[in-house]
Amino acid sequence: MNNNILEVKNLKKTFHVKNGHKFEAVKDISFDVKRGEVFGFLGPNGAGKSTTISMLTTQRTATAGEIILDGKSLIKNPVEARRKIGVVAQHNNLERGLTARENLIYHAKYFGMETKTANKKADEYLEKFGLADRQHDYVRSYSGGMAQRLKIARSMIHIPEILFLDEPTTGLDPIYRAILWEQMTALNKTAGTTIFLTTHYMEEPEQLCQRIAIVDQGELKALGTSAELKEMIPSNNIVSMKLSDLNASYVETAKTLPGVKKAAIQNGLLLLYMNDAQPDFNYLINWTKQQNTTLQNISLSSSTLDDVFIHLTGKEIINHENK
Repeated sequence: MNNNILEVKNLKKTFHVKNGHKFEAVKDISFDVKRGEVFGFLGPNGAGKSTTISMLTTQRTATAGEIILDGKSLIKNPVEARRKIGVVAQHNNLERGLTARENLIYHAKYFGMETKTANKKADEYLEKFGLADRQHDYVRSYSGGMAQRLKIARSMIHIPEILFLDEPTTGLDPIYRAILWEQMTALNKTAGTTIFLTTHYMEEPEQLCQRIAIVDQGELKALGTSAELKEMIPSNNIVSMKLSDLNASYVETAKTLPGVKKAAIQNGLLLLYMNDAQPDFNYLINWTKQQNTTLQNISLSSSTLDDVFIHLTGKEIINHENK
């Protein structure tokens, strides 16, 4: 058996826009997803994540390239591919004229589940995601958070071979966010379902994903474990300095300081990537005085996936809650 459940080869997607112009949303990306792993697919808004997922889940046709799902061409065999896939898309694609329960039963039967089993699974997921009391209400009456919970339940009910979660925690409160990850982990561990995850909460891939891909402007920037990606940063020890004023000259001067590997301005802070895990703060504080600026805050931290993300894309990933 092939160890990869998904292989993406030279995938491209070009959109035709006004006046004959073209926009390359996905630019010749290649990667694989191992069978049974939790795979993170991260990028800033507009990076091409959702466009890529739409091709991997047969919702859009690729301009060029190949997608191999479970050893077969997804592009040539889309109907067969859909039977192996579960999807939580960003948009609301529930049947609004059906109740929550009807949505789940209809979906389960579409994937070949017998009526008795479908009803049992519907009971189980309606209870897990706090929808049992509203199961006979039409979906059009649901709030955004309730609809999101139903979308997640629907994507899991048929126990797919690979589950695509495109920013699944959007609109979820912390309780149901935790329930989602509990159910996702159980599906992965007990049924062997492969998870393909995009999220704006950087702690999630750090805790959950075996490997992580970072994309930006339609290109694959890096792929590896969390530890491997962090090795791409100049240093694991980062001093963050908030100054009363900030200009590019500070970066050039800071680069010459003892123990500084790299200096950069990001998100209104001067970041110093240090050789030493215990840098001389007094020396750094005196240096800021010499620049005729006021030091408002200084802190030392270890590198995180946020730092990797900013290092590779120059952008900070944004949680929906903070938009």
